[in-house]
Amino acid sequence: MRSFVLKWGCLALLATGTALLFAGPAAATGSPVVAHVYVNDNTAKNNTVAGFDRHADGTLTALPGSPFAAGGAGSGSGLSSQGAIQVTGDGRYVLAVDAGSNQISVLRIENDGALKRVHVVSSAGTEPVSVAEHKGLVYVANAGTGGSNYTGFRLTTDGSLLPLSDSTFALPDGSQPGDVLFNSTGRNLVGTRIGTSEIDSFTVESDGRLDAATGSPFPAQGVGPFGSEFRPTNPGQLFVSNAHNTGEHSGTVSAFRLNSDGVLFSIGASPFADSQTAPCWVEISHDGNFLFTVNTGSGSVSRYKIAMSGSLHLLGSTQLSTSNAGAVDARLSADGRNLYVDQSKADSVAELAVSGGALTEVGTVPLPAGAAAAGIAVN
Repeated sequence: MRSFVLKWGCLALLATGTALLFAGPAAATGSPVVAHVYVNDNTAKNNTVAGFDRHADGTLTALPGSPFAAGGAGSGSGLSSQGAIQVTGDGRYVLAVDAGSNQISVLRIENDGALKRVHVVSSAGTEPVSVAEHKGLVYVANAGTGGSNYTGFRLTTDGSLLPLSDSTFALPDGSQPGDVLFNSTGRNLVGTRIGTSEIDSFTVESDGRLDAATGSPFPAQGVGPFGSEFRPTNPGQLFVSNAHNTGEHSGTVSAFRLNSDGVLFSIGASPFADSQTAPCWVEISHDGNFLFTVNTGSGSVSRYKIAMSGSLHLLGSTQLSTSNAGAVDARLSADGRNLYVDQSKADSVAELAVSGGALTEVGTVPLPAGAAAAGIAVN
């Protein structure tokens, strides 16, 4: 473990997970299937993706045939990242990082939600941890020593992932990128450097290559900038969790404004107190009104109201019922009615109902045996 991962750091908190036996599908719910949820199991040697039917009542049941072979190898231990798995914007494919084999897997989503592997490609670096896609343009963050970078690809209509020439942006060893993501226009891309507490910001050129903003990388407003998310209703507002501040209840979330050239400016009194430990993963409601951050150290989810300006008002936190669950990545359902939280140390996914800025836990569903789950995606 790198020396810069502090006591309350997300990676340190994931290191003691113990696999549970996969209990199989939950009891028949009777509630109709409305969508699907996918988790990158990050299993050692042969990586898999767990797939679930999402029912109208918010509960999940394992898809027949799940988990699905990704084609690469996982690391077998928790990834210190957000975005290790994504559903493409057109809803046709799942992209998953294979951190143990330095690859990216592309899996096609079948009509029934099952996954079929169509392509596995080198990540053009070492230890890929996060992937982002916008209209067929894909960027991956590689975090490993000797091959840390952001690298671009083009996703073809048949699911092939083709390297984008001259797109690699090299990072110094020890940067430990933790997230890479586009805003809703695809005009901007950012990445967090957990190891050096910095934020990269780029404009995306018409050919898909990156142009670093003046002043990038920008200093973070806390130690270990980790999860990040653009506001769905405002592509010029960015929110970043600061996970590695020293001590309990010291986490914060930063709010930034981006100008057209990708330069970051602090919003209001940013950073905003979280009053919890190790806020790592960030998700924002589709209407842009509420922000949720998963506190790995506290086993809770903090809830904020987002003002029009981008300032945050802490509403409180919701404790997850599973003790020492190692809560990590979280995603909202497409209709915004449910939040699903990967509980990496309990090998389960927590199901929460969403009502505005309020959360109520519905239940949990198990992950496959041997999972070191990293990332969750919905369609």
